[in-house]
Amino acid sequence: MPSPTTATIDPAAPPTTEPPTASRLQAAVLMAGSCLPILGAVLIAPLLPKMQDHFASTAGAKALVPVALTIPALALGLLAPFAGLLVDRLGRKRLLIGASLLYAPIGTAPLWLDSLGAIVASRALLGVVEAAIMTCCTTLIGDYWSGKQRERYLALQTICSALSATAFFAVGGAIGEAGWRAPFWAYAASLLLAPLMATVLTAPQRTGRPTAGPPAPQDAPRPFPWRRMAGPCALTFFGAVVFYTVPVMTSNLLDDLGITESSTIGLATATASVATVIGAFTFTRLADHAERLLPAVLALCAAGFGVMWLAGSMPVLVAGAVLNCLGGGMLLPTLLTRATALLDFADRGRGTGLWNAAFFLGEFVCPLVLLGLAPAVGSLAAAVGLLGALTVLVAAALRLRRRPTAALPAA
Repeated sequence: MPSPTTATIDPAAPPTTEPPTASRLQAAVLMAGSCLPILGAVLIAPLLPKMQDHFASTAGAKALVPVALTIPALALGLLAPFAGLLVDRLGRKRLLIGASLLYAPIGTAPLWLDSLGAIVASRALLGVVEAAIMTCCTTLIGDYWSGKQRERYLALQTICSALSATAFFAVGGAIGEAGWRAPFWAYAASLLLAPLMATVLTAPQRTGRPTAGPPAPQDAPRPFPWRRMAGPCALTFFGAVVFYTVPVMTSNLLDDLGITESSTIGLATATASVATVIGAFTFTRLADHAERLLPAVLALCAAGFGVMWLAGSMPVLVAGAVLNCLGGGMLLPTLLTRATALLDFADRGRGTGLWNAAFFLGEFVCPLVLLGLAPAVGSLAAAVGLLGALTVLVAAALRLRRRPTAALPAA
């Protein structure tokens, strides 16, 4: 696997084989940048009832208000591959700073917009900007670190995303007491982050080589490895559906059990979210065995779905959600490290964009799939159980696929 580099290389220097270690401050800035798309996804979730009341007289409000929450994920998923292309063409740092500067005015636009349609449109534009931010941050993590360090920082990205989702949900609910528009001020935080990105981050380059003489054969243009990325992206799409089932559907499952108090539902969701963080921390300890453990991680997620399907009370349902999220916390960084390990420097932006597209499209379709299955199988819990059975089949297929490879003698 080629090794990326983090700093400008002296053209006269001989080629290097290992990248210099990026600083913790660079890591912190990238983790903060990775939280911006999470901010866009969850901040207004607690505001939906108030928005629904405000636009009650608007035609189609019952459909458009929830779309205002989910459309950034759809836009992000559809446009992430194009963002990846721009990353490789324009450069990671330049695009990240520009997108972060645009994030503030687009994110805060609902403060001044009176039309629900215009608000939905602004949220779609926010998803476009988020596609660039998430793709750039993940690509830079792949550039700055390699091997075990890369795996740890990708796991840390998952941890930060899970923690920020829980925090932003609480912040949005608290600030929302002042009115449904008030939380949109939080999107201006990117204006504080953009200058840090400009001063702290360095523009990564390929492994250095002398500029004199013809370019090396490995620098010649070559097609993007679409076939190599097809399997990881398909698995990531499915993994995203598995990953988002608990945070998206827990409130509905609890409602089916007769539990409607928002504080109780919030506590249950937060408990499961903590399990996601624990799972991501666990991945940092097991990263060396990530490929081998992927079937077991999916099986753990499936076991959680099974418990949730059979649950007849809130404690049992939450226990199943915790079990599932423990596996989910390991699943996400495992899928991401598997994908980035397949990418050369020149392809990393496009490859990361494709991975993000698969993941966020999976997030978007997750509730649609489960709610669509529920009438056919009898209940939402049964739909979750069916997803668990499918997850077991995917885990078994991955396990069987590894056996011939594992049986080969070491070279």
